[in-house]
Amino acid sequence: MTEFKQRIFSGVQPTGNLTLGNYLGAIRNWVALQKKYESIFCVVDLHAITVWQDPAALREATREVAAGMIASGIDPRECIIFNQSQVPGHAELAWIFNCVARMGWLNRMTQFKDKAGKNKERASVGLYVYPDLMAADILLYKATHVPVGEDQKQHLELARDIAQKFNSDYGVDFFPVVEPLILGEAKRVMSLRDGTAKMSKSDPSENSRINLTDDRDTIAKKIRKARTDSAPIAGTIEEMADRPEARNLINIFAALSDQTAGDICVRYDGQGFAAFKKDLAELSVSVLGPITEEMKRLTDEKTYIDQILKSGSEKARALSAPILKEVHNIVGFLQS
Repeated sequence: MTEFKQRIFSGVQPTGNLTLGNYLGAIRNWVALQKKYESIFCVVDLHAITVWQDPAALREATREVAAGMIASGIDPRECIIFNQSQVPGHAELAWIFNCVARMGWLNRMTQFKDKAGKNKERASVGLYVYPDLMAADILLYKATHVPVGEDQKQHLELARDIAQKFNSDYGVDFFPVVEPLILGEAKRVMSLRDGTAKMSKSDPSENSRINLTDDRDTIAKKIRKARTDSAPIAGTIEEMADRPEARNLINIFAALSDQTAGDICVRYDGQGFAAFKKDLAELSVSVLGPITEEMKRLTDEKTYIDQILKSGSEKARALSAPILKEVHNIVGFLQS
């Protein structure tokens, strides 16, 4: 078996604006990881079309996500950045994995139940087999680690199951058993209006989230309007277990300042939220302001982003081609 150095794969869907949740939960961690691992970062446009997307908006959102990655510090010279649809091997390996995964496994996927809701009979087949494509995304490059949020752990466990079953079915030691990387404070950033709901691009309220396209004034305004409660900040994060909005803001402050939630609680112990929000607004603007401004500059230069994605897709195809060829050989496909 060919030896590979440790490699990570992760992706973001181009559906709506990138949010503070995407930045703190994923992209910022990628910036640190690109120095430690061989890194592949993908705009997962095939995943996006599991629900209908306006074609023109999808193209622009794909560029915007790529610009957000680069503006946040992902370096195309250090890693591979591309959009998924430019590498056909993702869809091809996903079909093979559709034939490896079991219906019972997919029936247990909670995210399909959440997204399909009561209308699951009308949901697309793509939404149902989405986890098989996610497994293909990772294993097409024999990634050894995947940085994931808590809500994606179940999908990663399915990718591990698929890798193990493929290896067992064909009597090979081919696909690695992928390990999760769950890093940093604010692993799951919640809505600024409802601390029990994840910050989401699809929330109808603009004040529920900070978009990476928001200007400095808008960022500060949304922090000031964020929902809290009337009680003072407690000295430990454990004492705020039943205060989701307050706890969420403390976790955001901790993540943006590279501290722990406990550090922030000690600093503001006994204080109300007026001074805390003022400080959090200033911190958020200082961290996110330069990113939003660089994103705008990059998205205005469409040819630059398109060239980065084209170059990245060429590297991704070159990396994945011998792996997919060996999969064909293992499965028994006749090759010319």
